[in-house]
Amino acid sequence: MIYAYARASTTDQDTASQVDQLTAAGAVKVFKENISGATADRPQLKKILAALDEDDVLMVTRIDRLARSTRDLLNIIHEVKQAKATFRSLDEPWADTDSELAEFMLTVLAAVAKLERATILGRTAEGRARAKAQGKSLGRPFKLTPEQQREARAMLAAGRATRDIAKVFNVNPSTISRLPA
Repeated sequence: MIYAYARASTTDQDTASQVDQLTAAGAVKVFKENISGATADRPQLKKILAALDEDDVLMVTRIDRLARSTRDLLNIIHEVKQAKATFRSLDEPWADTDSELAEFMLTVLAAVAKLERATILGRTAEGRARAKAQGKSLGRPFKLTPEQQREARAMLAAGRATRDIAKVFNVNPSTISRLPA
């Protein structure tokens, strides 16, 4: 039996294209979910791994739809092998675990993907630090103007409840509790 796994990272993304490709390639059952690959708890992935039997195939459109780290990918492939099943990626045909070269290639490529992710995270952190050093505000703009913030802090100092102050400014109480000093 050919099982397939389709994953989109966010609820804004769609798995339909993956499902179409996997079905066209012979998948009998497609397990799909909208969840970050970085999340360890992926219920549909757990179901598909539990469903695998001898000679079954776990198929994905691309390796990055299955795993985001070397360790995660190798753990999943290990589980597939434990079930005496095989793994196949449509975009990476060399990754078919029936071949001798596949495990080596999967390890190398997973390491490259992990390095790329670490590089992206490093560049992002560097950009954030540079923006902060330049005095730029990161994140969403504050809901209250500087004048409203001063008024809210004065109300807090006078002993008014956070919830009451939030009602005055028509914001969530957490906005008041996060006021900068």
